[in-house]
Amino acid sequence: MSWIVILLLIFVFQAATILALEHRRPAHAVAWLFILFVVPIVGFALYYFLAREYRRRRKTRRRSGPDERMRAEIVGRSRVVERAEEMQSPEFAAQERLFRLFRKSGAAPITGCNRSRVLTNAESAYEAMMDAIREAKHHVHFASYIVRDDETGRAFRQALVRKASQGVQVRLLYDGIGSYKLRDGYFRPLLDAGAQCACFFPLRPSFMNKRINYRNHRKILVVDGTKGFVGGINVGDEYLGRHPRLGFWRDTHLMLEGDAVYGLQEVFLKDWELATGGERPSDPLFLPEHRCGGDEQVQIVAGGPNRRADAIHETMFAAMAAARKRIWLTTPYFIPSPSVAMALKTAALGGLDVRIVIPLVPDTRLVHAATLSYVEDMLSAGVRIWQYEKGFIHAKVLIVDELLASVGTANVDLRSFFSNFETNAYLFHPKTIARLEEDFLQDLENSREMNLTTFLGRSRSRRAMEAMARMLAPLL
Repeated sequence: MSWIVILLLIFVFQAATILALEHRRPAHAVAWLFILFVVPIVGFALYYFLAREYRRRRKTRRRSGPDERMRAEIVGRSRVVERAEEMQSPEFAAQERLFRLFRKSGAAPITGCNRSRVLTNAESAYEAMMDAIREAKHHVHFASYIVRDDETGRAFRQALVRKASQGVQVRLLYDGIGSYKLRDGYFRPLLDAGAQCACFFPLRPSFMNKRINYRNHRKILVVDGTKGFVGGINVGDEYLGRHPRLGFWRDTHLMLEGDAVYGLQEVFLKDWELATGGERPSDPLFLPEHRCGGDEQVQIVAGGPNRRADAIHETMFAAMAAARKRIWLTTPYFIPSPSVAMALKTAALGGLDVRIVIPLVPDTRLVHAATLSYVEDMLSAGVRIWQYEKGFIHAKVLIVDELLASVGTANVDLRSFFSNFETNAYLFHPKTIARLEEDFLQDLENSREMNLTTFLGRSRSRRAMEAMARMLAPLL
């Protein structure tokens, strides 16, 4: 009996510790208590190593001076939009409150000297990225959550090796979790050519430092400080439709030229500093003067646990709350925060056209089960949901009225909102919004709309799986 009492006391202590430490994040507390209940001792050990809230190191805090100087230089070289009435969208020009939120969200400024190109799927994205790398004269800064040692990964490596051999500064940043399969042999040709490679939170050190839960999910390419890429596409054969189970891979990437590239450069250099333990490359040509080649207004919004605010979550929620006609959303993983879920439901209940496209065939079954756990509530509120049938849809796109659109790396899930290092580009030009609208309507044609009555008839086992996945959703 004494052993039972001791074990019970240990369990109560562990549960009380989780509740005390996670009182500001009740969803995380529920998830970890569930794990603790299923595997009492192991669950607490996992919590100790995985659930520590991110804290910036003192060395990073000391960089506030250089960070402010870089931001000042970016603002000085950009055509910054200072007032709501300057916005190209008449709808946004009337949204003074929304404009102030976007300006004060901790993101880069809204700039007006940009040109964008929507890249639908990896074929067009890889072609444009390769062309930009081939034309590089000074530097190539490349960050990717996943880098594969396959045909695609080796093609990019060859392009980077060629530029490094020509004296171009080449830096490759990859994530320790997303690219865990990469071996040292992949990097040898790069290092021999003079390129630099850095791993963001390597697997083993991150486990010991309790940072394994934090991932750099960004996909950024900056060439010569004048051309930049951001979106959902990593480096791997599966993005070209070569995955044996998923088949065709539908994604969206974005090419930017102009002031917005400064914002992507800033994000990359800060991430490089964090990954290398304090090395901040400095060169005036990282932020070069450029001629204004376009008039599009763009804002780069970076999110991550090392930043003061949850800028992606805040701006996405604010944009949805400001909708008057429609909210169109494409995301492979749909695990919304309570506020985003409420914004979508109240918009639909208020008669707005709210549509969401999610995958039919998942790449991650547990995350997909968590996604489906939100479907019933959404359909009941009048949100229309489609499942993509042509293959796997990985695009992360938001369209709100003719107000704005967003393309980036962040999924509509708790991990992207609060744990991952992410980057989105907000686009305000009517032409770009219309271009993304075309892709969305094409995706609807390749999808099947979900029916509430049919969905309610799913089996008990599926319901149980969804319920379990939903409890674990904050950790997925």
